[in-house]
Amino acid sequence: MCGRYSASRRPEDLAGIFEIEKWEPEETLAPDYNVAPTKEVYAVLDRPLKDADDPRPVRQLRTLKWGLVPSWSKTPEGGARMINARAETVHEKPSYRRAFTSRRCILPADGYYEWVTGSQERELEVEGRKKRPRKQPYFVTPADGSVFAMAGLYEFWRDKTLPDDHPQAWWVTCSVITTEAEQSPLAVSPADGPRALAEIHPRMPLMLTPDRWDAWLDPSRTDADDLRELLAPPPAGLMRAYPVATAVSNVRNNGPELLKELEGPEEGTLF
Repeated sequence: MCGRYSASRRPEDLAGIFEIEKWEPEETLAPDYNVAPTKEVYAVLDRPLKDADDPRPVRQLRTLKWGLVPSWSKTPEGGARMINARAETVHEKPSYRRAFTSRRCILPADGYYEWVTGSQERELEVEGRKKRPRKQPYFVTPADGSVFAMAGLYEFWRDKTLPDDHPQAWWVTCSVITTEAEQSPLAVSPADGPRALAEIHPRMPLMLTPDRWDAWLDPSRTDADDLRELLAPPPAGLMRAYPVATAVSNVRNNGPELLKELEGPEEGTLF
C-alpha cells in the first residue's frame, strides 16, 4: 500500500522533469517529508485549460487533495479511506473505473515509507502475548536518486451545499495506484534488513518509468484493456530501501531528518 510518502522537490524542478507547460505559482507547496492522506499534493496531468479556445491537452502541475472522492459521492467523508487503488481491479471498481479511463495523473515523490514489524515483536504475537508490535519504518526510493513517479487517478467532486462561485465548491482529489511488491532483490539493501520490497510489505505504489509517462497521461487513451498494459510493474532492481527513525510514524513530524538513513533498525524493531 501507500499510506505515507515524501515529496520535497520544488515545482521548478518538477516542471523540468515532466515538461510542465502550466502551473500556478500561488499553488506552490512547501517541501513535505511526511505526506499523509487528506494533504494537498502535487500532481502532473494532461488536460485542456479551462476557458481556453485551444482544446488540446496541456501538461499541468496541479495541487490535489490525497484521498479520492468519486463524483457521485453524496459527501466527501470517504476520501480519507480511498488513498490507494489496486492495479488489479482499478478498471472495474465503481469508485475508480471512470477516472482510470479518463483522469489519470502522476504523483511525484522522493519515495515512500513502509513499516515492518520487528522479528522479536512478531515472535511475541505468534506466542499470543498482548504486547503491541513496534514497527520499523523503511524509506523506499529509486536507487539512482531520480523522481519516484507514482501512477495516480484524479476526480472532481461538486459540493452542492456551496454556490458556484465559492472557492471550495469543487474538490479535486486523487488516489495512488498500488501493485504487488517486488520479490526480486533490491538494487541496494541494508545489511541486516529486507532483501526485497515484498519482505517489507506485500503492496507498493506503482512506479511509472519515463517511457510510460506520456501514454499514461494521454487523455485520448480511453480503452480500459489498452490502459491495463500500462499497469505492468517497472523493471526489477531499480529501488533501494533503508531504515529511518520511527519519528516518521507521527504525522506531526516533518523535515529532511526523516529521510536520514540509520545504520540499522532502531532497538526493539529488529527486522
